[in-house]
Amino acid sequence: MQCGATHTTPSTPHSVGPTKHITMSYTTSYYHIVIRTYRSEPTINEEYERELYAYIYGIAKNLKCQTYRIGGIADHIHMFVSLPSYLSLASFVQRVKTDSSKWLKANPHFPDFRGWGREYAGFSYSLRDKDMIVGYIMKQKEHHRKKTFAEEHRGFLTENGVSIDERYFLRDD
Repeated sequence: MQCGATHTTPSTPHSVGPTKHITMSYTTSYYHIVIRTYRSEPTINEEYERELYAYIYGIAKNLKCQTYRIGGIADHIHMFVSLPSYLSLASFVQRVKTDSSKWLKANPHFPDFRGWGREYAGFSYSLRDKDMIVGYIMKQKEHHRKKTFAEEHRGFLTENGVSIDERYFLRDD
């Protein structure tokens, strides 16, 4: 799923004292987000994955987010998105997980889906990185012929300076 151009989000105008002053803050926030299925179970049916991606795209659009790409394989998805200034990464991911989980559980094309994993990964990037990240997401099936999700995830965490506590790595219980 790809959308139009980059956007900046102005802050909400507010008044100060007897005259109104409009303040504008411009932000751009680009995130590569990874969400896995509960216990990394392969429950995303490849034949119908585009329906899931379209649904998630709709969630993001309703939240005024710019979605550049969604893709994945049976046990996880990747998204590259830009969020408006008023929406935190955690709030965005929670909405995507909650709303898409309800949809997936009600959809007969995903009969084994039990939910998303408890955690997620979100890495910030700049607009200069867009083509690289979009290309990476587009090649998920190719990447995973050589590398497991755990290997991929560990690599992202290490590359982004995140310490891994093995007691909790990819645990849902």
